[in-house]
Amino acid sequence: MSQNKNIVITGALGQDGLILSKLLLKKKFNVFGIVKKINIKKIKNVKYFKINLLNYKKTSKFLNTINPLSLIHLGTENPNYIELKRKKDFYQKNLQVVKNLVKYFSLYRPKKKLVLIGTSQMYGVFPKKVGLKSRFNPINSYAKFRVKSYSHMLKNKTKYKANMVTAILFNHDSMFRKKKFLIPRLVKLIKLKKFNKINKIFQENISGDFSHADDICNGLYKLMISKSNPNKLIFSSNKRMFINDIIKFLLKKNNINKKFEIKKLPYSSTPIGDNLFTKKLLNWKSKKNIIMAANELNKL
Repeated sequence: MSQNKNIVITGALGQDGLILSKLLLKKKFNVFGIVKKINIKKIKNVKYFKINLLNYKKTSKFLNTINPLSLIHLGTENPNYIELKRKKDFYQKNLQVVKNLVKYFSLYRPKKKLVLIGTSQMYGVFPKKVGLKSRFNPINSYAKFRVKSYSHMLKNKTKYKANMVTAILFNHDSMFRKKKFLIPRLVKLIKLKKFNKINKIFQENISGDFSHADDICNGLYKLMISKSNPNKLIFSSNKRMFINDIIKFLLKKNNINKKFEIKKLPYSSTPIGDNLFTKKLLNWKSKKNIIMAANELNKL
C-alpha cells in the first residue's frame, strides 16, 4: 500500500464523509475513516477505525501508523436550528479535538495537509455577501467553536509553517443528508401533507446560500490534493436561494395542488458566500444545485 496516497477522513460516515470517500477511492487513494461507530452505511474498500480523538496519544499513534498525505476533519457534530435554539454546548470537546489534530500536524507532519471545517454561521446574521476579508461575528456556541478553531489553527500554522487550511462550508445537501436538517424535514412534511407545519416554515421566508453536497465535496477534494496553502477558503453557491422555492418544487413533484401565501415581506437570511477566489485557486466548478439535491431526497 502506497503511503503517499493515504488520506484520513474523520466523520467518514456523515454526508460529506461518504461522498468524499467514494470520490477519493475513484481517484485511487487509500481512504481511512475515523468514526464513532461503524454502521451499515460503510463503504467497501474504506478502512474504518473507532479512535477517541480526545486522546492525543492514541490519535498520534494511529496517525503515525497511517502517515497520511492529508486529513480532513469532518467529525464535528453539526447542529440543526432547533438544537442551537436549545443552547446545546458544542464548544469544549470539539475544540480539544481540533487542538489535538493541530498539535500533531504542527509537530510531526507540517508539510502534510490538515483541512479543518468552518461554517457560514461564523459570520452570524449577515444579509449580504461575505468573503475572505469579512469579519466573523459568531452568535452561538457552535459558531464560536469554529472561530476559535480557526484562530488556533492560524497561530500554529504561522509558528510551525504548517500546511493547514480552514474550509468554510455553506449549506449543502444530498441524499445522504441527515433527517434532522431542513430540506429532508421538508420532504417528509410534504409527503405526509403536514400543511400547517409547512406553512409555518413558508412564513419565515428563509433564504440563504445552498449547494449540492457533491459540488462542495468535489471542491474539498481539490483542496486536499492542492499544493496551495491558503489560510481559509469559502465553499458555497455564491447565490441566494429561497426555501419557499424548494417547497413549491417539492409540492409539484409530489403532485400536491397546495399554495401558500406569505403574509409579510421581510425574510430570514443567512449569508451568501463569495466563492470566486476558491474557484480560481482550485479550478473548481459547480455542476449541480440544491434543487437537484431536494429531488434526490424526494426519491428516497
